[in-house]
Amino acid sequence: MNKDESTFIRALDLASSAIGIVGPRPPVGAIVVNDGKIAGEGTTSPSPGPHAEITALRQAGACARGGTLYVTLEPCSHTGSTPPCTMAILASGIARVVAHVVDPNPRVSGSGFKKLREEGVAVDRSASPELKAKAERLIQPFAKHVRTGRPLVTAKFAMSLDGKIATRTGNSRWITGPEARKHVHRIRFESEAIMVGIGTVLADDPMLTARDENGNHSGRPRLRVIVDSNARLPHDARLLGETGQILWAVEELPRSNPAKLPHVSVFKTPLGQGGLDLATVLREVGDRGHTSLLVEGGGNLLGSLFDQRLVDRVAVFVAPKVIGGKQAPGPVAGRGIESLADSLQIQDIDIKHLGQDILITGRVSEVHES
Repeated sequence: MNKDESTFIRALDLASSAIGIVGPRPPVGAIVVNDGKIAGEGTTSPSPGPHAEITALRQAGACARGGTLYVTLEPCSHTGSTPPCTMAILASGIARVVAHVVDPNPRVSGSGFKKLREEGVAVDRSASPELKAKAERLIQPFAKHVRTGRPLVTAKFAMSLDGKIATRTGNSRWITGPEARKHVHRIRFESEAIMVGIGTVLADDPMLTARDENGNHSGRPRLRVIVDSNARLPHDARLLGETGQILWAVEELPRSNPAKLPHVSVFKTPLGQGGLDLATVLREVGDRGHTSLLVEGGGNLLGSLFDQRLVDRVAVFVAPKVIGGKQAPGPVAGRGIESLADSLQIQDIDIKHLGQDILITGRVSEVHES
């Protein structure tokens, strides 16, 4: 591994620390190097704070002149909540920029690289496919939000080897072990929003928060979404007592509801295929500035999302257990498909061992983006 690659990997690590925190901005990492030494580092700040490049350049100060800027995404060239990063790069005297991913925002989309080259800055976009793929993966939620106005949707569920999420009597605690359950909280922390159906709320009374090892609420995710056609959310549901915004999607406005709480918003949603119009709910989540959404069930909600091709990624925990039983539920309901030729294919598979369990993540090959 050469110096450019190792420094870029460090920039990717910096960007990863901002996942789920800075939306609707993308998580970006930046490093300034001069004379072989790191002079400044930065990550994206929540709006209206500085972009990663600006923080790194400010740290570097005069040491930026003649140096190299490593950044995980093309520097912006337009004025938004902050001035263009290209302007700051040129003013700093940076001689070379190492970046491998074009900004999917049409307001940038190559113009940042073009501006730097026109002003005499060397732009190095050569990278191994692995490094480029890691950088692109970091901005997938941002890219989806820019393209469609909706968040990147990840379907998460835990099941036994025979595809069950509970016994025939409904007992489901716990399918997976402590390592897997700990990892779920990490996924929640990195998600800007989380969604469940009302059945899950009534059955499990979850808090839908990311908690640390001591059980303390981290303040993540920023938004919790309850899909509840008939407005059955109980007034004493535990999630109502947690901090953070709640979007309560219903068909008809309830007569008496928890929306009197300042952190609960009722979102009247039209009916769609098999229940509420989930595409409309996703657009509302996107309109609120959230670029990633984790869906944790139940089976009817997941089934509707898969039926409508609204899932972008999966995170499936598999426990080495066999439950059996015709009446024992599986993780995904809905209509399903009639022919295997119509099944959704999962690509870019990654498998991680978590104690006795495994986590399978991957990208859904086909999603609906209208």
